[in-house]
Amino acid sequence: MVKTILMIKSDYLKFLKKKEVVGRPIVDKMGKLKTFYLPLSKWIYSVYQKDKKTKIIGLSGGQGAGKSTITSILKLIFKKKYSLDLCVFSIDDFYRTKSERIKMSKTIHPLFLTRGVPGTHDIKLLSNIIQKLKKKNFKTVLVPKFDKSKDDRFKKTKWQKIKTSPQIIILEGWCVGATQQKKSELTRPANKIEKEFDNKLIWRNKVNNLLKYEYKRLFKKIDKLVYLKVPDFNHIFKWRFAQEQKLKLTSKSKRTMSKIQIKEFIMFYERITKHMMKNYSKISDLTIFLDKNHRSKKMRKF
Repeated sequence: MVKTILMIKSDYLKFLKKKEVVGRPIVDKMGKLKTFYLPLSKWIYSVYQKDKKTKIIGLSGGQGAGKSTITSILKLIFKKKYSLDLCVFSIDDFYRTKSERIKMSKTIHPLFLTRGVPGTHDIKLLSNIIQKLKKKNFKTVLVPKFDKSKDDRFKKTKWQKIKTSPQIIILEGWCVGATQQKKSELTRPANKIEKEFDNKLIWRNKVNNLLKYEYKRLFKKIDKLVYLKVPDFNHIFKWRFAQEQKLKLTSKSKRTMSKIQIKEFIMFYERITKHMMKNYSKISDLTIFLDKNHRSKKMRKF
C-alpha cells in the first residue's frame, strides 16, 4: 500500500486542493485515501479481474453525497495504479433538454418540467451510448453534458469525448439502481409538492411505472452497484446546499439556488431517495455508510 500511496499522493492532494472551498477544508485526506478510496478501487478492480471484460459499475446515493468527487478520485487511482481507462459519466448528464421537459409538462404533468425524477432522463440516448462504449470495434463516443446552472444540455461541442475503449464504466447518479414502489405506497403524499400539485397521483404513478419498466431495463446493464448511504434525509439538504455554494464559486453563471429553492427542489427527489435509503441492502452490492461529517464509517457487501 505504501508504494501505491506514493504513486498517487501528489495528484490526489492536488485534486482535493482544487475541490476545497474557502473556509471548508477537507480533513483527513490521507486517511480517506487509505481507508476508503484505495479499498473501494481494489473492490471494483476485483470485479473487472474476474473475466477482464468491460464492466459497468453503478454509483448511487442522495444529492450531495459526494459521487462526483469519488468518481474523479477513482479515475485517478485506476490510471496510476492499474493502468486502466475508466469512463465516468452521470445520469444527470442525460436530463432531457428544457424544451423536451416543457413539452412533457404540458402533455403528461406539470411537475415534469423540473429535472430529476425518472422520466426527465433520455434513457434511449444513455442505453445507446453504453452499447457504443462496449463495442469491440470501438470508435470515439460523445457523451452529453448538462449545465445545471442553465438547466439545459450543453451544445455538442462541449460534450465529453471518449477516445479509447474503457475497461470500466462508472454510471453515477442519485437514482441509479432505484426500484419501483408498491401502488399502496404511492397514496400518501411525501411532501407538500405531491400534496398540492399531484393530488390525482398522475406524476407519482408515471414515475413509478418508468422505474418498473424502462429504468429497470437500463439498470440491468449494471454489473455491480455501490450505494452511498447518508445518515438521514436532512443531510441531503445540508450537503446539497453546500454543493450549490461550490457551484456559485466555480460556475461562470451565477444563477444558483437559494436555501428555500433547494428545500423545494429536493422534494422532487424525496420519495425515491427515502425508498432507496430504506432498501439499500436489496439494491446494492456494496454499501458505504457515511457519517454526519461526510466521512465513510464502514463498507458492507451484500
